[in-house]
Formats: sequence, structure tokens, C-alpha cells
Amino acid sequence: MSTYYDPADLSKFGNISAFQPELAGKFFEWYGAVFAEGALTQREKSLIALAVAHAVQCPYCIDAYTTDSLQKGATEQMMMEAVHVAAAIRGGASLVHGVQMMNKVNEVSM
Repeated sequence: MSTYYDPADLSKFGNISAFQPELAGKFFEWYGAVFAEGALTQREKSLIALAVAHAVQCPYCIDAYTTDSLQKGATEQMMMEAVHVAAAIRGGASLVHGVQMMNKVNEVSM
């Protein structure tokens, strides 16, 4: 294996039920319901999942939802825009915590 994350492990995801089948079954039932067509299209949900995958930095999810987004008709531009949205939110979340630092500086400096 040349990487820490083995791409072949993605296909083993269903095996997580081996040690706890009841809880895994509940998870997979819920997971399937989440990604079913609803107020959002399956393509929109796939793009959201792709963006979140980048935000949480899950290489398995990035692989899975890149493929899934393409299969559901997303364009390269749509996918990259979703990644940029994730990056903007992640960056903004880091920056907004700067307010805590500024509050602490003001508290300590007084």
C-alpha cells in the first residue's frame, strides 16, 4: 500500500456491520433515507456530500461523492463550486473564531 488510506477500503464500507449488525443496519437505513429524493434532488444532495467530504477531509467520501455527483449529472464546474463553498465556510469559521481571540486580548490587556 502506497498511501495511508487504501482506496480499496471504500468498497469494504458495508463490512462495518460485522461487529455491530443492529446499529449498522440502523445507520444504513437512515443513510439511505437521507439521500433519497426529497426537497433536494439526489444531485443536490450528492454535491452537498461532496462539499462536506472536503470540509471533513475524508478521502473515501471525496472519491465516492465525486463519482456519485458525476453519475447524477453534476458538471466539473458544479463540483468545484461546491468545493469552494466548503472552503469558504471552513475558512470563515476559522476567521470568525478570531473574535474570541480579540475578546481575550482585550480582557487580558485591561
